[in-house]
Amino acid sequence: MAEHAERGMSAPPEVVFNTATDPDRAAAWLPQPLRSDGRSRPDVSPGQMRARWASASAPGWSAEIRVEPADAGGARVQLDLDGQADPGLAEETLASLAREVADNLTAG
Repeated sequence: MAEHAERGMSAPPEVVFNTATDPDRAAAWLPQPLRSDGRSRPDVSPGQMRARWASASAPGWSAEIRVEPADAGGARVQLDLDGQADPGLAEETLASLAREVADNLTAG
């Protein structure tokens, strides 16, 4: 089942994208079938701020994010999530990413 979600974040797009694609942070926000021992590595298109994860151990599961600039220096994130996900998992996944971005800003 495919699911789409969008969310604004109060962080620069580069910070959001770098947080999302950091393998050390992926386990905190990606759904379980897309995690691989905490070292999830996506296919990345940095110039377009797009990244895609796919699971070898859970066929049919994938996630793709796109990060775009938004008003006031923030970011707009779009997520497409494919797999046998519960309704609302895409929204929950973006909320987890937003927490990681906030933690990243606080730590840095």
